[in-house]
Amino acid sequence: MNQRHKNFSRKSSGLYAITPDEPDSDRLLERVEVVLAAGATWLQYRNKSADASLRAQQARMLRPACARQEVPLIINDDWRLAAAIGADGVHLGEDDGELAAARDALGTDAIIGASCYDNPERARNAVAAGADYVAFGAFFPSPTKPNARVAKPALLSGAASLGVPLVAIGGITPDNGTSLVDAGADLLAVISGVFDAPDPDAATRAYLSCFNPPH
Repeated sequence: MNQRHKNFSRKSSGLYAITPDEPDSDRLLERVEVVLAAGATWLQYRNKSADASLRAQQARMLRPACARQEVPLIINDDWRLAAAIGADGVHLGEDDGELAAARDALGTDAIIGASCYDNPERARNAVAAGADYVAFGAFFPSPTKPNARVAKPALLSGAASLGVPLVAIGGITPDNGTSLVDAGADLLAVISGVFDAPDPDAATRAYLSCFNPPH
């Protein structure tokens, strides 16, 4: 597993929690703090419905909360915002610009991830360009992206040779997550399964149990 950046001295396996589209910044912080305290490994700030001003405000609010728990804060799509607030990294989709530009802006210590959907060649190219992790999915029907491309678990086992953490996303539950971990996923990325759960603390712990199933 890639250890060349200082952020990877922390865990790079477990729950990769992704924030919901929450317009109330105080409520977002409250919701996130529960998930961080329950053991989320990484946090990605994502709010597709917010304008630039609100995204900047919310991302800045989340940064100290993540720092207190030693959880990397990664910004969805926008490396400029990540640079502006001093986030730990950025996650880039296929339409979010060149990875090299993000690296130049964020520096060598930043965590930069790439969405690779169902495409192993895209993952290879991303790692060659300096990506620190790659994400595949959707593995299961997702309420967040109902029309997402479908990925197969074999993608994870096939990508093991890339030598970076592998993130699985898309409709993941505590019941089906273990199969993805068994296939090679290092992190399970989840939005609604955590933040829309009746008990986000319990949901977070349930996802973490996928990595240490009872014997």
